[in-house]
Amino acid sequence: MLVAKLRAAGSLSEADKKTKTPPSDACECYDGVTPMNRRRMLNKCAALAAAPFFPWAAAGENRLLAEEPSRRPAPDFRTDAPKLQSKWDAALAGLAGNIGHVYRFPGPVLKEGAIYSGVWLESAPQEGLLYAPFNPAVAVNNHRVFLDLQRADGYLPYSVRSNGAGASQIQMVVPVAATALELAELLHDDDLLARAYRACSAWDRWLVRYRNTRGTGLCELFCGYDTGEDNSARFKGLPWKCPHDDARICPQVGALPYLAPDLSATVYGGRVALAAMAGRLGKNGEAAGWEEQAESIRRAVMKWCFDAADACFYDRDSHDQFVRIRCVELLVVLGEHLVDRRLFEEIYRRHIRNPKEFWTPYPFPSVAADDPLFNHDLPPNCWGGPSQVLTALRAPRWMEHYGKAADLAHLMRRWIQALTASEGFQQQVNPWTGKFSTGSAYSPAMLLLTDFVARLYGVVEEGGALQWNCRLPEGARRSRYQLSTSHGTAELSLQSAKGKPSGELTLAGKNRLAVTGAVRVVTGLDGTPLSLLGTQPAASDVVLTWPDGRAARHTVPADKRVSLRPPR
Repeated sequence: MLVAKLRAAGSLSEADKKTKTPPSDACECYDGVTPMNRRRMLNKCAALAAAPFFPWAAAGENRLLAEEPSRRPAPDFRTDAPKLQSKWDAALAGLAGNIGHVYRFPGPVLKEGAIYSGVWLESAPQEGLLYAPFNPAVAVNNHRVFLDLQRADGYLPYSVRSNGAGASQIQMVVPVAATALELAELLHDDDLLARAYRACSAWDRWLVRYRNTRGTGLCELFCGYDTGEDNSARFKGLPWKCPHDDARICPQVGALPYLAPDLSATVYGGRVALAAMAGRLGKNGEAAGWEEQAESIRRAVMKWCFDAADACFYDRDSHDQFVRIRCVELLVVLGEHLVDRRLFEEIYRRHIRNPKEFWTPYPFPSVAADDPLFNHDLPPNCWGGPSQVLTALRAPRWMEHYGKAADLAHLMRRWIQALTASEGFQQQVNPWTGKFSTGSAYSPAMLLLTDFVARLYGVVEEGGALQWNCRLPEGARRSRYQLSTSHGTAELSLQSAKGKPSGELTLAGKNRLAVTGAVRVVTGLDGTPLSLLGTQPAASDVVLTWPDGRAARHTVPADKRVSLRPPR
């Protein structure tokens, strides 16, 4: 079982803890509940710690790919664009440097970095998921650190640092249930699936018990840090933390509690994930219950927090008034796919794709650029104006879902341009100039680079398929991306041919398709070509050549899919 092997660099089950308590300064390895011998333990831990720099497997070493993911080589990217190559290498080194230990959790986690010396519920699980191709054990730990330190009443710590676990707010954005589900499916980890289902079910019950004081069925905001939006005018005059560092207590200040559309959308997304988890665990009755609860909170968000005249979501205060500020809470709602396609298109046209609001040269500002409450001083660590790395990191979750692949590619290119022009890895950018500020060695910025490189110029495994993104980096004439999969090494090799990218898709050393033109090719996990997706702003002319020499031409419009079958 994979989880027994991942436990080598992770935390321990309750049964493990009863068998032996690991020392806080060691990586204790277990196989089930039986301790491994010391030499095997050290070898295993050393291999996991070195995972980000595992040398690429030679053709004869594909046997590794049939073993557990923790032993697969890390993704490898090579290009003749020197600034991008240097930034990629620096990102991998920086991520490895941010791996360490936190309070009462024996395994290594990927810390937030910069000014944040720990892990946060709003971001660490998603960051673990994105880091999984490089180090799956750490990816699991970035979930289990919260699940294992859950309180008996169901509360999940909002952060875990070296000196303790935080309890003064809820600070959730991307649902931990959603990232745990995706990670469990990617790693075939039934233990993580079951553990996350129990913990996230209890977390949902805690939120219903303590964050629904007005009886609307929504998740209420008690303080500014509940959303992680530091220094946003959305919370002007409100406390940042709950009294006595207790997230169950609403401060008696202003018009609190707020009915929060973003927090409620996170609950909605968590319930959708819990329904899927229950189904995979054979709990069909519970799955139906979670689906009903998800639909209930979705309807409540639309009833209480949506202004049809503005086509925007707002907090509603205890005086039943909207808190009118157009900010990233709108993007969080979209991130959980809470609205249907028709309404999404209206919101997207009026707000997201509007250059006066969120479609600045470096999307997305944390407050709409033309909102009266936008902070033009752009101070450090401010969700009142600057475009935040975390917002960009979350963008593929909803832009892919709603069919905005071409705009997503534009956003990713702009962020990569800003990153390669900057020193280090910082937290936020000026929405117009792309100049970075706040901190250094910030893990989300490093993951932004590695994830966006894969989504623009490499291979991504997602949703039970492989995405081959045929595009050359800016200024490059060659690039190569390799990703290990359960079916062997996926390699996308490209070169410039008359101004167009041209190259081959190979899996386990076998050519699957040759492509000329900028496009995304979607294949099954076994490499069978399924479709093309337009990721350019205009229609792309594409030539496909199959292994037997037959060729086919396609014109692929932006955001459109073209089904594939070998030509006769």
